Amino acid sequence: MAKPLFNPVVVNGQVISVQEIAAETQNHPAPQGKPGVAWRAAAQALAIRALLLQEARAMGLSARPEALAPGKRETDDEALIRAVIAARVTPEPPDEATCHAAWLADRERWRSPALYEAAHILFPAQPEDLAARTSARDAALLTLAELARSQRAFDRLARERSACPSREAGGRLGQLVAGDTVPEFEAVLNALPEGAIAPEPVATRFGFHIIRLDARAEGSPLPYETARPHIAAALEKAAWASAARAFVAHLLADATIVGIDRAA
Repeated sequence: MAKPLFNPVVVNGQVISVQEIAAETQNHPAPQGKPGVAWRAAAQALAIRALLLQEARAMGLSARPEALAPGKRETDDEALIRAVIAARVTPEPPDEATCHAAWLADRERWRSPALYEAAHILFPAQPEDLAARTSARDAALLTLAELARSQRAFDRLARERSACPSREAGGRLGQLVAGDTVPEFEAVLNALPEGAIAPEPVATRFGFHIIRLDARAEGSPLPYETARPHIAAALEKAAWASAARAFVAHLLADATIVGIDRAA
C-alpha cells in the first residue's frame, strides 16, 4: 500500500484528521506547485487552535459567544479561544517614559494625516461579477481616452457617467484625510502629482475609478501631547502581540505533538 502524502496530527492525544487539515489549507496560500507549504501552515494553525482550546478547558473557562456583526456570532470554540487569550495574555500598558522615548526615537512616524482634494468618476461593478468588471473597465478606458484629449471635460463626464453621488459636484469629493478612502484609492492619491489624472482605471471593490488629484497637503509631526494616545495604542498592540506569541510558544513547548513541526 502506498504511503499517504500527508498524515494526521496528534496534539496531546487529540487527533486532527487529514480531512480537517485539508479543509483549513484554503486559508493558507502557498506558491504554485508547493501544496506542502499550505498543508504545514494549516496543520500548525489547527495544532495551535487545539492547544488553546485544551488550555481553556483545563482552566475551566466557559464559552460566552459574542456578536461579531448583525446576524453573526462567535462559535463556542471562538469564544473559548478569546477567553483563554484574555485570561493568559495580559501585557503591562506602556508607561509615560516608554511612550515619550518612542516619540523621541521617531518623531516622523507620529504625524497628522495627509489631506487631499480629489475628484473621481466611478464605473460600478461588484467584485464577483466578472462581466460587469470587464464592462466597467472598458467604459473607464474610453472615458480616459476622452480626457486625454481634454482634461477640462472631467467635470462634464463625471456628471454624465459617474455612479457616485459626487457626480453632482463634477466628481469632486471635497477634503479627504488618510483612511477616508479604500487603500487602492488612497495609494493613487499618494502617488499622483497635483493636478494629474491617474493614467489607468483604478480597481476597487466598488468598481473602476478615474481619479484626479487636485491638491495634497502632507501631514506634519505631532507634538508629544497629541501623539501620546496614538503611541500608547501602538505600543500596547505590539506588547499584546509579543505576549500572545510567547504564550503560544509556551503551550507548544509543553505539548506532545506528532506529525508537524512545533514552529508557531
